[in-house]
Amino acid sequence: MTRDEALNLLENHIHADNLKNHCLATEAIMQQLAEKLERDEKLWRLAGLLHDLDFEYTRDEPAQHGKKTAELLAPYGLPAEVINAILRHNAEALGLERQTTMDYALTCAETITGLIVAAALVHPDKKIQSLKPKSVRKRMKSKDFARSVNRDHIMLCEHLNIPLMDFIELSIHAMNSISDQIGL
Repeated sequence: MTRDEALNLLENHIHADNLKNHCLATEAIMQQLAEKLERDEKLWRLAGLLHDLDFEYTRDEPAQHGKKTAELLAPYGLPAEVINAILRHNAEALGLERQTTMDYALTCAETITGLIVAAALVHPDKKIQSLKPKSVRKRMKSKDFARSVNRDHIMLCEHLNIPLMDFIELSIHAMNSISDQIGL
């Protein structure tokens, strides 16, 4: 599957701009993680870009989230590693366990996007480029800030042997590289 095919699927199945931006941000972080961990950047980017392809269909059925994406992607013959990571980013609801580096990477990457967006939106200029890793870490410690963001999922970066502050910095850098696309 090419990136253009993936973007086309995204356009056809996701209508909310904030969800598209979330997928683009996750893709950017996954690319940076793949580069850092010396993994296949193309596959990691696809996992990030497509992980929530079914979200608008399964929003009210968390136990289905990921399954429909796997069905939608079946005709494209993506490697099992990508499909499994997409399923396992919702491991708790699906009764699965994260097993691979990509599983952990996708889960922590897609989760930190919400924290970074929230931190940018409360910043005076509302720009990712103004964020500092320490300020994002401070926001992460505040349970009242971005309550829906699962801090334990962000901490899965440790399964990648990436310390939290390094992961936050990498994620800010990745999202800043596409800030014009995601409006931040």
